[in-house]
Amino acid sequence: MDIGEETGQAVDQVDLDAYQWILTHRRIEPAALAKGLGVSEQRAAEAVTRLTALCLVHADASDPGVGHAVAPEAAMTALAAPGEARIRREQERIARGRALMSAFVPHYHAARHERGTGIEVIPTLAEVRAALNEAAARCRSEVMASQPGGGSRVPEAMQEALARDEALLSRGITMRTLYHHTARFNGPSQAYVEAASRLGGQYRTSHELFGRIIVFDRELAFVPASDGSWGAVAIRQEWLVAYLCEIFEQTWARARPFASAAAEGLEQVAQEIDHTIVELLAAGLKDETIARRLGMSLRTARRHIADIMAQLGADSRFQAGVAAAKAGLVPD
Repeated sequence: MDIGEETGQAVDQVDLDAYQWILTHRRIEPAALAKGLGVSEQRAAEAVTRLTALCLVHADASDPGVGHAVAPEAAMTALAAPGEARIRREQERIARGRALMSAFVPHYHAARHERGTGIEVIPTLAEVRAALNEAAARCRSEVMASQPGGGSRVPEAMQEALARDEALLSRGITMRTLYHHTARFNGPSQAYVEAASRLGGQYRTSHELFGRIIVFDRELAFVPASDGSWGAVAIRQEWLVAYLCEIFEQTWARARPFASAAAEGLEQVAQEIDHTIVELLAAGLKDETIARRLGMSLRTARRHIADIMAQLGADSRFQAGVAAAKAGLVPD
């Protein structure tokens, strides 16, 4: 009998009395049991049947009327045996299935990596530069980059980038790069753009950029780590890379060809930067955020902000916003 067949049933008092009587008298014939318990012979027979099913009572093989009661612990072991055997068989089946599936796991993850769907954290600057150089060497057709920060780029990094870009452009790779407008005031940035432009590189600037990014062949993107380190994240996940490319294209379409501030007119470029600062001030952004959005140092941003507030005759940001709205510099 399976223990599950009796689960949830209450113990009949006649069964308890019958079990006790059989323990003492070692007989299981219904007539004797009925007489000993003072119950009907039918109830006695039913009790014997139930006790036998529960493995609590066993009949003698040579004399069906003779029997004995066993310890409940032994009966429980006998009742649990079929269920435990099934559990063991099921566990063995699951273990075989896991072992079989494990052989396929490496192939699945290898295929995902080959399709460019992974995300990899690159923790150090040296590893980032090595990864960029490797990606550039493997590049087949196109590079897109957004380089915020104006004139804050490290000269050594720019020299390394120029060597990498020259190698790419010499192979006919299309290169497009976005800078902040403030890069127009930076001598090293101007020299870098001038040298790469002669080889076919395309450069544009914008008041605001969405962040630093380099994308190779629309398949592999590098973005900065968000922990403030010099690390980066390499992205091969195709939908995410496509999304980043779309953001780049939208910004590129609105950006203007790179030119030195002197070539376009210092006053015009400065006015455009100041107008953007007014809009950001009116939006309630902090100095640090404005500096980051425009790719300039915090000190430079605060100097611009102070000059703008003085021109507007404002003592506070609120007054500056009101004055700018009245002057038609920002929407009401």
